[in-house]
Amino acid sequence: MQLTPEEDANGQTYAGESQPGVKLAPPRKPCIAGALALASCSLLGQGVMAAESNDDQDWQLVDAALMYYGEEGRVQAIEAIGTAKKTYADETVLDVKVLLDSLTGASASGAVPQGQEQTFTRPSGDGQYSIAAGETPLDDTFHDTRLQLSANWSQPQSSPWKTNLGLYGSKEFDYNAFGVNAGAERGFNKDNTTLFAGAAYSFDILEPEGGRPKPLSAMVLRTADDTEASFRRAFALTREGGSDDKRTLDLLLGLTQVLNRRWLLQANYGLSSVEGYLTDPYKFLSQVDAAGVARAYRYEHRPDSRLKHSFFLMTKTALDSGVVDVSYRYNRDDWRLSSHTLESHYRYYFSGSFYGQLHLRYYRQGAAEFYRPWLLTDQALPEFASADYRIGELTTYTLGLKLGRRLSGDRELAFRLEFYRQQPHNNGTEIPEGLQAYELFPSVRVISAQISYAF
Repeated sequence: MQLTPEEDANGQTYAGESQPGVKLAPPRKPCIAGALALASCSLLGQGVMAAESNDDQDWQLVDAALMYYGEEGRVQAIEAIGTAKKTYADETVLDVKVLLDSLTGASASGAVPQGQEQTFTRPSGDGQYSIAAGETPLDDTFHDTRLQLSANWSQPQSSPWKTNLGLYGSKEFDYNAFGVNAGAERGFNKDNTTLFAGAAYSFDILEPEGGRPKPLSAMVLRTADDTEASFRRAFALTREGGSDDKRTLDLLLGLTQVLNRRWLLQANYGLSSVEGYLTDPYKFLSQVDAAGVARAYRYEHRPDSRLKHSFFLMTKTALDSGVVDVSYRYNRDDWRLSSHTLESHYRYYFSGSFYGQLHLRYYRQGAAEFYRPWLLTDQALPEFASADYRIGELTTYTLGLKLGRRLSGDRELAFRLEFYRQQPHNNGTEIPEGLQAYELFPSVRVISAQISYAF
């Protein structure tokens, strides 16, 4: 997979920490200035942890979580996460994280509904599946299991410097990823001002089932007269080969300023350069005539590079009975895709150990320049085209609630429930008369639930 179901075009997840780079550690007690702890510049979002004693500690299980993610009528996922750490006498910290998730269900293929049943060839070429008249075509072959391992080494240098180094690797059915990251931060003005910089590099290997489709080639459909050998010859003509790779370099610069004992401000700039195979090999477009009738299905094709810029601003305030943060992020890339994100968390402490947290998020993006809901038979094929709604015009809303309780021994148990709605929009494309009766841009509704236990 190149883009998981819960992600938008910028790789932002609806349920987790959406801002890139630096994060603020949650307060451990209400009504104290020290609750607004600064975090490191790790691009993986893992903060520098202080040693709890002057002696080396044994390995500790820091956090364990189990999450369910479900799209209405589409993808379902279960994810388990475990994090362990070891703190050394010199205040260096080693964090190790293991993630295992399983996804199954159906995802939008990119084709449009029709007035008659539609039949599609599966990505492997082995068999086919059919979609009823008037229904949004969904590919029910979406299934995967991912195992990810990561480690982060945080080491305070001669004050006021702090540095960290991390690496990770993940394995999926058709996708392998490897990466490293490093960062450094320096405090000024009695640590009320912190500058940070970080970099990350990842190398991903893609092995699409059935091979990589030739850009904008027409899907081969079986007929009653086809032999297996003749179909396989025709199918092979639509393939370019097996594996390919993708390389990503991320850079992050930021500033955190403590304004007073209860209030801080954070700003950062991120630059991301991606090169390699960026096409989704499982997505395709309907090629329709002037009446909106599908005459062919063509595999999508995206540029082989992408340069992204992001600007992030957040303010966080400690209240008498809780903490509130508000953030804004702007993203833009050379695919002409831009987005705006407004997000807020409000944590209220009912007592010294029990809290509730409200999460609100609004996201709006414009379409990439090569996004097309469909192709027309009377027009020449473009160089690039994709009907993937995740790079189209899109609005999303998130409403979440989290309840947590601190237990004895500095442990914590928390539950989180979030509702997420993703609403695609037409980017101004004229709709053929034959398609106007169908829901061409259906919304996606998601329920996410998580239980976590911190030691």
